[in-house]
This record gives sequence, structure tokens and C-alpha cells, in this order.
Amino acid sequence: MSEIAKIDKELLGQVADLHSVPQGSFNIRKNGESVERNSTKEIQIVSKKDKSGIDIIVAEGVKNRSVHIPVIITVSGLSDLVYNDFYIGKNADVLIVAGCGIHNAGDAKSQHDGIHTFHLADGCKVRYIEKHLGIGSGKGEKILNPTTVIEMENGSNFEMETIQLGGVSYSDRKTTAVLMDDAKLVIKEKVLTDEKQTAKTLFNVTLKGKNSSVEVISRSVAKGKSKQKFISNIKGQNECFGHVECDGIILDNGVIESTPKIVAENINATLVHEAAIGKIAGDQIVKLQTLGLSEEEAQAEIIKGFLK
Repeated sequence: MSEIAKIDKELLGQVADLHSVPQGSFNIRKNGESVERNSTKEIQIVSKKDKSGIDIIVAEGVKNRSVHIPVIITVSGLSDLVYNDFYIGKNADVLIVAGCGIHNAGDAKSQHDGIHTFHLADGCKVRYIEKHLGIGSGKGEKILNPTTVIEMENGSNFEMETIQLGGVSYSDRKTTAVLMDDAKLVIKEKVLTDEKQTAKTLFNVTLKGKNSSVEVISRSVAKGKSKQKFISNIKGQNECFGHVECDGIILDNGVIESTPKIVAENINATLVHEAAIGKIAGDQIVKLQTLGLSEEEAQAEIIKGFLK
């Protein structure tokens, strides 16, 4: 196996849990181009004709199926922009695994901007996992800017898990969602930064439909001299429920800024937000040290559990 192949395998394994060619529908994008793809009758993947990107079309009523669409960059100095649209059929139930890994061994900036738009029909259910990772010994930055737009029709369900695994120099995540009647959105975010890295997150969610609901849970750890900024805007325009929970741990000279905002525009809207930022409690470290762990090992275990 060549060195490049080893890098590909490492990136795909970490950002998409792929250790071999996946079953079913998939699209693997490398260095700005689609390198491997497979479509099925149930889940079709079609290249866009007017710009870089693909359409993922999930047929009505499809159950217990998955589609993988990871992106990897293994060269220095590449800027990649892609537009992906997901059309989820009525009453379908599907797992979508995305994510991007950058290996930058050079001195130039490598960057991926992914614009993902989800169109959810009535009663469908989507679980969406997106992981980001930066590796490589070069001085060049590893930049990831994901944008997610979610349009949720009546009774649809969307669970979104975003994980920044580390090594990303700069990230700016923007997520916008509009929910109709009985739609349910759950967002779980985990972010780890170190050194002089910066991570920004913005969630804008409009609860337009009756009995719509959203839950946003953010867990973040800022180490070194890294900086994180979390902003959420939840707007309730009907009888609805919204909950935002943001917890952060700072180590060394890390900085975390959290701004959870809620706006109720209907008397029957119930919106709640919580935010807590602090260091690791000393008694937690001591407790693990009594079990034989060093201070560094104890700290690592606490962070691992916090971001689990």
C-alpha cells in the first residue's frame, strides 16, 4: 500500500468509519473530484450540471439504508467548494455519513467548504453524522467551513451529529433550519480545539409549525491558546418547544464564548437555554490519580468522557 493510500485510509476511517468500500450508495470525493461512486435504485447519486456537487435522492418509503459521502484532501494549497442537495422521500428512514479530513504536509492553506441542503418530505427520518479532522506536519492551515440548510416538512425527524476531532486550524459552521408541524430536530455538537485554532458555530432554527421541537446540545473543549465561539438563535413562531444546552471546558489559555439566544413569538412557545463554561474540577483529577493515572492521563480521560 502506498503512502498516499495509507493517508486516504486513515482519513476515511476517522471521518466516515470507512475501512473498505461501503455497501449501497456512496460518493468519495478526493482533492476536488469524485473518485468513487455507487448508486442504487433506492438511493441515487447524481452529479450537478451547473456547479460542483451532487444530488442525493432517497426514494419514498426507503427503510434502514445508509449513504456515505466523505471528502478528503491530501494536497497542500487546494481550496474545494462543493454543493450537495439531499432529497429525502416521504416516510423514508436513512443514515447519512459525511465528514471531511484534511492531510496537509505543506506550507500552503488547504480548505474545504461544503454547502449541504436537506429537503425532508412528510414523515421521513434522517440521522446525519458529520466529522471533521485535520492532520499533517506541514505549516499550512487546515480550514473547514460547513454550511447546512434543513427544510423540514410535517412530521419529519432530523438528528444531526457534528464532531470536530482536532487538528483543524479554522472552522466556521453555519446551520439554518425551518421546521413545520410536528417536525423534530436534534443537534449534537462536539468540538475540540488546541494551539491557536479557532472554531465558530452558528445555529439559526425557526420553529414555524405547531408542535415542532428542537434540541441543541453542544460540548466543547478549548486547549492551548485556541478560541471558540458558539451562537444559537432559536425562534418559536407557534406552539413549540426548544432547548439549547452549551457546556464548555477550558484548559491552559483557551477561550470559549457562548451566546444562546431564544425568541418567543407565540404565547404557546416554550424555549429554554443553558450555558456553562469552566475548568476541570480538581477533585475529578485527584480521584482518577488514586486509580493510578497521571495528571495528564486523568485529564485526557475526563475530556474523552465529556466529548463522548
